Amino acid sequence: MKKKTIVAVLAALVIGGTMFGGCGSSDTSVDKEIVNNKDDKKKEEPKEVTIEEQVLMDANGIKITAKGLEDGLFGTDLKLLIENNTDTNLTVQANASSVNGFMVDTLMSEDVAAGKKSNTTLTFSTTGLKDGNITTIANMEFIFHIFNTDTWDAYYDSEMILVETSAAEGYVQSFDDSGTEFYNADGIRIIGKGLSSEDSFFGPGLIVYIENDTDQNITVQARDTSVNGFMIDANMSQDVVAGKKALTAVTFFSTSLEENEIEDIESVETSFHIFDMDTWNDITDTEVIVIDFAE
Repeated sequence: MKKKTIVAVLAALVIGGTMFGGCGSSDTSVDKEIVNNKDDKKKEEPKEVTIEEQVLMDANGIKITAKGLEDGLFGTDLKLLIENNTDTNLTVQANASSVNGFMVDTLMSEDVAAGKKSNTTLTFSTTGLKDGNITTIANMEFIFHIFNTDTWDAYYDSEMILVETSAAEGYVQSFDDSGTEFYNADGIRIIGKGLSSEDSFFGPGLIVYIENDTDQNITVQARDTSVNGFMIDANMSQDVVAGKKALTAVTFFSTSLEENEIEDIESVETSFHIFDMDTWNDITDTEVIVIDFAE
């Protein structure tokens, strides 16, 4: 399957309600609250924003220019001009993407033949922006990951790129960190928001908010998860870049719930494994967390 076909399939799934970047939640509305949870979301009116045309990267024979910002089918599109001045066919993608300090899934995988140019868009998903309560985009950050189209060998990874919009000056993004605090140590916080039965087509999920106030990029995974006392198959693996926030979910696979005859989720036990996103070195494992849900 060609890369652009893969991207098209992923895009269709994203708009259909599945987030892949963090193995998390596409519908983060809470259907069942954790006991003693309180949720006080802050809202604001959206503002139209623009960006100035600017060169984002010019290195190793690749030049990428930001041309503008517009609403797209799957989210907000950063319009890009990619110039491949090498003798190698290259593919350009974006990793570690965030908006206003909140991790947001992106869509882009652009093949650019040797010596050619291409106009494309880097799409920040509507779902991800909604999850972060982002109505006005003040800034976007991401890394360009570039590899050989024919061999898939790594070619070049850019430094973290910052694009500021016309709303950037003085803008402060509010984050909803309400919920039950599961873990708070050494600059990392994990907060439970509640249970969503509409998490994804895999099954319901425990909505989790993560803050990374350290100077290292981290990945947070769920381990040894049980529901109503039964061990089940669950999934969560969320990257959180240094200084950023993220919203994700511990997804319970429907097949596993059915095998254990679980129709109503009353309690969950899980723990979180945290490691360095870049080196894979372990950082910590939390204690087992016991979660009871309100009716």
